[in-house]
Amino acid sequence: MDATVDVAVDSHDNADHKAVERALRAGLAEFDLAPEDEALLSGEGPDAADEQSRGPLPVVAVIGRPNVGKSSLVNRILRRREAVVEDVPGVTRDRVSYEGEWAGRRFTIVDTGGWEADATGIHLRVAEQAEIAIELADVVMFVVDATVGSTDDDESVVRLLRKADKPVVLIANKVDDQRGEADAAALWSLGLGQPWPVSAVHGRGSGDALDAVLEVLPAVSAHGAYAQGGPRRVALIGRPNVGKSSLLNRLAGENRVVVDPVAGTTRDPVDELIELGGTTWRFVDTAGIRRRVHQTRGADFYASLRTQTALEKAEVAVVLIDSEEPIAEQDIRVIQQVIDAGRALVIAYNKWDLLDEERRYYLEREIEKELVQVPWAPRANISARTGRHMDRLVPAIETALASWDTRIPTGRLNAFLGEVVAGHPHPVRGGKQPRILFATQASTRPPRFVIFASGFIEAGYRRFIERRLREQFGFDGTPIEVSVRVREKRRR
Repeated sequence: MDATVDVAVDSHDNADHKAVERALRAGLAEFDLAPEDEALLSGEGPDAADEQSRGPLPVVAVIGRPNVGKSSLVNRILRRREAVVEDVPGVTRDRVSYEGEWAGRRFTIVDTGGWEADATGIHLRVAEQAEIAIELADVVMFVVDATVGSTDDDESVVRLLRKADKPVVLIANKVDDQRGEADAAALWSLGLGQPWPVSAVHGRGSGDALDAVLEVLPAVSAHGAYAQGGPRRVALIGRPNVGKSSLLNRLAGENRVVVDPVAGTTRDPVDELIELGGTTWRFVDTAGIRRRVHQTRGADFYASLRTQTALEKAEVAVVLIDSEEPIAEQDIRVIQQVIDAGRALVIAYNKWDLLDEERRYYLEREIEKELVQVPWAPRANISARTGRHMDRLVPAIETALASWDTRIPTGRLNAFLGEVVAGHPHPVRGGKQPRILFATQASTRPPRFVIFASGFIEAGYRRFIERRLREQFGFDGTPIEVSVRVREKRRR
């Protein structure tokens, strides 16, 4: 009898929610909507399209000898001064990757740097670093200084490119006027196809070169997209020496990866298929994320780049924190990296067996203070060394992934927001009070919500909405995004 009553109540609620959705959709007819709004509302927008086909942005690596203008070219593509540029070789160490856009296509652009000549000579460094950058890329922009012409170092990179068999767009840089066209044409001799004459500083020819990149650029990165239908991918990440490799060995039941007290033992991500709780998972051990990329060089620099790629391949990240030590800025930065990547998140406090009561007390205070922005992340207190509480890890991962995949029906979402706004309306600013017109969930993985409003919604009120969404629907273990589209009434 009770079950019958529950079904009747649910049906009644669903009917009410549908009625709210229909009324609000009808009200939108009074407002000017862009074509992308109409596509989103009809379920045909790019965000609402087949979410399973979503994946990391394709990667374009910009490589070349020192001081050929790689960072200048990156800045030209980004249309802002991001990469540090100076007229000496080897300046670039700060940033690894940026998000770029051209002709409506988005991609990740990687500025490869740190190719300084040292006592062992430049050839080994160029070969080592270029090879890894090429391996991680979907398309390579190979930059050559047209005023100098091809050098022996350029020829060595060409051999790497041929071996890698990746699409290459050859950039003849520093062609500032028509007189330099002949210098660019001479680079046909490299055997990489058409050299595109470009002046990264002045912008000359950069659009044609980017058009050439888009012709060979895939829609989704072949190296970052997680495999659909296979075991779910879990990245173990954290700063150096927090016990990531020890945890993988404990989960695998064997010494799968090298463990050493010296920080930085792991350089390459290590994949391992492991069965836990009746489910097969793909765990990936990664290199420790150091303070800042510009403080790492050589192999460590590219280990951090590979860790970012492993995170993009993953669906959920388990961030390990050494519970013996105070929570550091590095730990907070690693957690933010997961959120920025849009991945589900679990925080595991390792070495829990070594804590006394005093340290546990202070750790709880640190968590309340330092991790106040992520109270929604599931937590597991574990010991990779002894295996203590390892059974708590899989339920936390499953919870985070379920939230990551959650979709809220549009009618229910709008009924909920109506109650929220009625109880706590947006503050009046300048004599006007913005009104929430309609809301829809554009996508999952992670959940993304779009709110249509009659005026600007303040950041504080957006955070309030996000907090209430979490209180009502859970979303434990996943970042959620709330964006607002302000639309005005149609002129009569």
